[in-house]
Amino acid sequence: MKRILRLSFRNADLPPLSCEFGTRRRVLDLPLIAWLTVIWVLLWSTLTWANVLTGLVVSVAVCLAFPLPRVDLGLRLHLWGILRLVGYLFCDMYTSGVKVTRQTFLGLPHRAAVIGVPLRCRSDLMLAATAVAVSNVPGGSIIEVRRATATVFLHVLDADRPEELEAARRQVWRIEELTVRAFGTPDEIARVAEPPPPPQLAAGRPAP
Repeated sequence: MKRILRLSFRNADLPPLSCEFGTRRRVLDLPLIAWLTVIWVLLWSTLTWANVLTGLVVSVAVCLAFPLPRVDLGLRLHLWGILRLVGYLFCDMYTSGVKVTRQTFLGLPHRAAVIGVPLRCRSDLMLAATAVAVSNVPGGSIIEVRRATATVFLHVLDADRPEELEAARRQVWRIEELTVRAFGTPDEIARVAEPPPPPQLAAGRPAP
């Protein structure tokens, strides 16, 4: 006997935070149902269990009667991957912040550079998520994302030696891997398990 209700965390083919209802494979967006229920309660101006339950029934009925087209953004939520990404970013922001502060107060001259780092994933969502994660770390900021070649161009403050440029590239690749393992699809996770692409476009050039 087939299940009438299937949740997204048990079915990787479903969009996140959704469920599949009935034998006609109607997909219900749980955040949308919750939002419609909130609107229903606000219209009645009274928070009661009767209004909440009625709002849930009406929201589900509306979603079943007027189904939205199925859109998969390519987003998956992996709890352990999210915890690893958050922990790495907090640690990296602290160490990078201390390094930038030391450079600022000591007044040591440093050579800045712009480097291109080719990524392994080419989906728009993972490119954007990686760029945002990298930009949150002090000492480097994304100035351009080239979608055609899946390359991000990073402005780094400390580029006196080639080893420092290579360390900046490895940091971007590490953040890309953690981001994909937190929010990526199985195909994207398999892609970031491969070695990074050769950095044909990764030569540093002095910033003006």
